[in-house]
Amino acid sequence: MHLPPDPDRISVEAFLVSTLVVGLAEIGDKTQILSLMLAARFQRPVPIIFGILFATLANHAAAGLAGTLFGSWLAGPAMRWILGLSFLSVAVWALFPDKFEGDDKTITRSAAFTTTLIAFFCAEIGDKTQIATIGLAARFENFCPVVIGTTLGMMLANIPAAVIGDKLAGNLPAKAIRRVAAGVFAVLGILTLSGARL
Repeated sequence: MHLPPDPDRISVEAFLVSTLVVGLAEIGDKTQILSLMLAARFQRPVPIIFGILFATLANHAAAGLAGTLFGSWLAGPAMRWILGLSFLSVAVWALFPDKFEGDDKTITRSAAFTTTLIAFFCAEIGDKTQIATIGLAARFENFCPVVIGTTLGMMLANIPAAVIGDKLAGNLPAKAIRRVAAGVFAVLGILTLSGARL
C-alpha cells in the first residue's frame, strides 16, 4: 500500500534543501562581494544586514511565487524537463565566480540600509539564487519553506561578509564551495529529470 507524501516532511525537505543550495551557491557570488564592499564602505553591519534581509525577502518571494505558479500551471514531463535542465544550468553557472561589475560611483552617501536594500534587490534580479528559488518553488510546490530557506541561505552566506568583511572572504575556499554547490544543483537536476522525489 502506497501512502501519500507527508506534507510536513515535504515542507522540512523544501526548507533544508533551499537553505543548503542557496547558501552554498551564494559563496563567492556577486551579492556576497557587494556585501563585503558595503561593509568596507559604511562600516555599519546592522543596517547592511537588515537591507540584505528585506531585499532578499522581496526578491525571493517574487521568485517563489513565480515558481509556485509555473509549477501548478505546468505538469508532467514538460515541467520535469524544464526544472531538470534549469537545475543543471545553474550547476554549470555555479562553477564560475561572479564578479561585481559596479564601481564606487554606484554607492552613494545615502543610508547604509537604503543603499543595501536597493543594491541587493537589483543585484539579485536574474541571479542564480533567484533562478534557483524559482526552480525550488516549482519543484516542491511549497512557497513558504522555499522562500524562508533561500532567504536563510542568503543570510548565512552574507552576514559573515557584512560583519567580518574581506578578512573572512579571503580565507574561504570559494572554488571548492562553488564545486559543492554545482554538485548539489546537478544532483537536483538529475533527480528531477529522472522523476525521483528527494
